[in-house]
Amino acid sequence: KDKRLQVSVFMSPANVHVNRNPISGEVIYNQYHKGKYLVAWNPKSSTENERHSVVVKKGTTEILVKQIAGAVAKRIINYLEVGQKVTQGQEMGFIKFGSRVDLLLPLGTKLNVQLNEVVKGGVTVIATLP
Repeated sequence: KDKRLQVSVFMSPANVHVNRNPISGEVIYNQYHKGKYLVAWNPKSSTENERHSVVVKKGTTEILVKQIAGAVAKRIINYLEVGQKVTQGQEMGFIKFGSRVDLLLPLGTKLNVQLNEVVKGGVTVIATLP
């Protein structure tokens, strides 16, 4: 529960809905949370909506990824298991019909994207870790 830099990626029903591992490392936490289906841009959707939370650890760095369902997207698929070794850019799951993915990054992380910038999975480097 330390302070983190949050980057949210919103996906419309017309977008590709595949979610990818933000870093290579080991999955140390993987939990499904039942919840509401608020619209994805509602700030409370990050904590109140149905979601799947995953923490990937590499060395001393831990990245939390939240796959968040929305008002239209009500089905989250996650392929990962605790203890699994993952590779950056590898598919970790998807959200049917789009919605939102939150990345919670360590403070001091350099963001490589701007507000409202369109990003492409497996291509756009969202941030550089400290």
